[in-house]
Parts: sequence; C-alpha cells; structure tokens
Amino acid sequence: MSADMIDIKAVRSDFPALNQKVYGKDLIYLDNAATTHKPLSVMDRLVDFYSTINSNVHRGSHYLSTEASIAYEGARESVRKFINAARPDEIIFTGGTTESINLAASSFGRAFVKEGDRILTTLMEHHSNIVPWQRLCGEKGAELKVIPIDDGGNLKIDEFKELITKKTKLVAFTYVSSVLGTVNPVREISRIAHENDIPVLVDGAQAPQHLPVDVRNLDCDFFAFSGHKVYAGTGIGVLYGKKRWLDAMEPYQSGGGMITSVSFESTSYEETPLKFEAGTGNIAGALGLESAIEYLNKIGIEKIAAYEKSLTEYALKKLQEVEGIRIYGSSKERCGVISFNLKGVHHHDLGTVLDKLGIAVRTGKLCAEPLMEYYGISGTVRVSFALYNTKKEVDTLIEGIEKARHVLQAG
Repeated sequence: MSADMIDIKAVRSDFPALNQKVYGKDLIYLDNAATTHKPLSVMDRLVDFYSTINSNVHRGSHYLSTEASIAYEGARESVRKFINAARPDEIIFTGGTTESINLAASSFGRAFVKEGDRILTTLMEHHSNIVPWQRLCGEKGAELKVIPIDDGGNLKIDEFKELITKKTKLVAFTYVSSVLGTVNPVREISRIAHENDIPVLVDGAQAPQHLPVDVRNLDCDFFAFSGHKVYAGTGIGVLYGKKRWLDAMEPYQSGGGMITSVSFESTSYEETPLKFEAGTGNIAGALGLESAIEYLNKIGIEKIAAYEKSLTEYALKKLQEVEGIRIYGSSKERCGVISFNLKGVHHHDLGTVLDKLGIAVRTGKLCAEPLMEYYGISGTVRVSFALYNTKKEVDTLIEGIEKARHVLQAG
C-alpha cells in the first residue's frame, strides 16, 4: 500500500496541540510512545458528554442515566470491533494498560497460580509488565522467568520453548517493544504456549495505534492497551480476555456497580465484564476512546501502518548517517520507535538541547531498566512516531542532533 494515501496536512489540522511553539520554535512532537495528542473529534466527544447526558451508568432509571448507559455499552462494542473480540463482554474498561495488567495479575493469579508455578515474561518488557508478575510470584512462591533476546532485539524463541515446564501458568509479553520497536510474533508465541496448555497475555500498549489488531487471529488470551496512546484521553484503557478465563476469575476490586446482591453474610457478583468494573469508571473516557477508534477507522489503520513504516525507514536511514550514533534494536519487524545514543553525549543532555529547539523526545531508562542493563547503558534517547509526523520533522530532528553533537562533544 502506498504511503502517500494519507493527507497529512488535513490530519495535522485535526490536532490543535501541534500548532504551538516551544521556546519560539514550531513544536515537533516525537514522544508518541509515551502519549499521543488528541484530535478535535475526541475532545468534542468529551465536551458533548459532560454537556448533555452526563450521568452514571447501569444504576439509574432516569433518561440521562439510560442514555449514558447506552452510549457506554456502545463504546464497548466499538472496542470489540476494533480488536475483533468475539463478544462485548470480553471487553473490560480499565484506567489503562498498567491497571489492565494488574487486574489480570491479581485475578488470574488468585485463581490459577500457586507455589512452585512459573510465569514467563521477556527481557524487553516495560516495568508495567514485569512488576505485577514479580509481586504475584513473591506472594505465591512462584518464579518469574525471562525470555532472552538476541543482539537485534528479537526474542529467542528456542530458548522460550526451553523455559516452558508443566508448572508454567502464563506467558506475558509485549506486542511492540516501547524501546526497540520490535514487533513480536504473537501468533507463534500463542501457538507454542497453547500447545502446552498455557494462556498468554499481550501488552498491546504500543500496537493498535500502529497496526491492525485482531485478537482472535493472534489467539491471545488477554490483551491490554491504553486509550491515551491511541489518540484518546488519559485514564481509560482496556483489558480483553477470553470469556472462559474471565468467568473463572474473581473480581479485582469490589464496590458499587459490580454486585447483584450484598448482605453482611455474603455477596454475589455481576457477570463479566461488570464484575471487573467496580465504582464509577471513566465514562467520558470510554466515549472518547470510541471517537478515537472512529477517527483511526476513518483514515484506515492499514494506511496508517504503511505511512508510519515509510516514515520509520526514512528516519532510520537518516539517523544511521549521524556520526557516533548507536541505535538499539534492528528487527526486520518493527514499528515507529527508535532508541539511540550519541557517542560522548549523555542522553539527558541531548534531550535538553533538542527540547530547546522545540523537539520533544523521551530520554532515560524508558521504564525498561532490565533492558538498559542488558545493553550496559544508563538510558537512551527515544523518538516515536504517530500518524501526524512528517519527513520534514525527521530532517529537523537530524539537524538538531547534529547541532547538539557539535556543541556537546566539543564541550
């Protein structure tokens, strides 16, 4: 598919945050793996909700509550279609990827993990897909084992197979590395795990904004992602789970909205997904997520993937021409994330110089400290792309890096 099929000028006009200056320079926002900016349609949806049907869901019989409940469940259906889940009750609204993984670790772990069991994760994980499993293993007396990577940032599948035992209860891994950009072979990992009767959880935080996601095709048992990385607001996310697993799991939190009956002697819970949605959720956020999905669908996720692939390849080529640069990860299957360091320049210093030029990048350990230790570095610079970034912005980034190199290396 041609990468020229997106009208970037029209797209950029949908994002008012891009039309500002930083230190007198036009903003170049290349920190999209942390959070994306929001189109007007998402912001309009939030204003519309709070201006009209603002009410709690599933609890009132009055008009506003009924309309809010219909809209909220409509958003759930939109998410279902977006990731091709089999049923809307396989979609749980959460506060984001981190909460989704914590929910799974708590509820799945309580039901299925015991002393001596094993959970597998990978070296390239974000802290949010390490620490919850680490805590679970500590509480249960289980062990957390790590699937290694090769020098190019690819998982070592043969060593993954060797780590599987009869005690292995779950494989939890990222779809797209937020440091290396590596796109992991989810279907293959799922197949291997399922051949050994092991469910898989996919951290999808860096995936659905960049490439089509079909959870049934991937055959994962759980899939987590955040709204704020797919052009929606903060504080809203999704945990997809196959119904048979969700039905067998106890609630993560308890309170209003997730019960059918309460007495001081006992409590009975709602069916999935409501039993996992205690309290008042981010109703407006769910509707904003639906609008973000509609925005992506209008453009076409395949077009976005093709455009971002072209942009990433262009950026990699330009960066590789910079003297003294080291890029981390060289997987053939990758999304729009590039992490690098410049010889003789601290990553924070480089990030500071770029910031003064109006270029927003991420620096530091990137919430992936074990991966930093593997590469023997204290941190890195990361640029991450979205559908509104351009080759002209990449050229300005390269000019900024060159300027920083001459200033900082000379110092």
